[in-house]
Amino acid sequence: MARGTAISAVGLCLKPNSAEAGAAARDLSAQLRRRGVAVLADKEAAQWCGCEPQPRSAMAERAELLIVLGGDGTLLSVARAIEERPVPILGVNLGTLGFLAEVNPGELPGVLDRVLAGDYATEQRLRLEVRAWRPGADAADGANGAGSADGAAEDGRELLRALALNDAVVTRGDLSRIIDLETWSDGVPLANYHGDGLIVATPTGSTAYTLSAGGPILMPGARACVVTPICPHTLSQRPIVLPDSATLEMAVRSREHTAQLTVDGQVGVALQAEDRVAVRAAASPAHFVVSPLRSRSHTAVLRAKLGWGGG
Repeated sequence: MARGTAISAVGLCLKPNSAEAGAAARDLSAQLRRRGVAVLADKEAAQWCGCEPQPRSAMAERAELLIVLGGDGTLLSVARAIEERPVPILGVNLGTLGFLAEVNPGELPGVLDRVLAGDYATEQRLRLEVRAWRPGADAADGANGAGSADGAAEDGRELLRALALNDAVVTRGDLSRIIDLETWSDGVPLANYHGDGLIVATPTGSTAYTLSAGGPILMPGARACVVTPICPHTLSQRPIVLPDSATLEMAVRSREHTAQLTVDGQVGVALQAEDRVAVRAAASPAHFVVSPLRSRSHTAVLRAKLGWGGG
């Protein structure tokens, strides 16, 4: 874990359409200004804080800390919006489960004192770089092997490029028909999946969709991702853990039906036959502030959130 430095500019990111989050942002911005800390705000927080709204990507360039008031969904959107910038993120849980949000609202005043003074540590969370593209006619007709994710713009039309903190998921389209996905790991054939879809998850995302699909839980510091088939037609196809150095590529082989690529459950694009998706570890991780008021392991979080050991 990296140690923090004193903070002079803070960006506030807010859960949309939440009066509770808005009131918390208003109080927090007043506290920060009394301390002489510059306050920046995204469009959701700006109306509560009396600030000009700024895109989260722009806030990440100026702020030395982003405080996210909301649930895990808000944190996922912020972690994607900051792009490659290494600004630390402090999550305040105003949601339900709160796997990612480190601080409860009642703890925020004590945490804020120490974080603004630089008395905090950050934990790096692996993110995924996800790209989808539609090969040109010649490439699609002769597609028998892995293509080039880096050369997608030259080989065809790019459909989506995004960062994922949790996962990238390819699922069947509107009709309840199974889909075929051919996959490669670093250009080497991996498997032909015939089922409802495929999940590629980070260690952070291993407690999300992939857990429900039977995937393993990875510790946040693991340098790996997990590939989990969704309801595979062949029951011998099981989840597999790949190192963070691997690039997983998949091609949609179902000609009769469309598929859907979704990133962190929040952004996505429709796919058709022969479309390609490449997923690999992003060059820069997300940096999450660890609460200086707690000393708890990730296994303790799992026990608390998942109810392990309960009667």
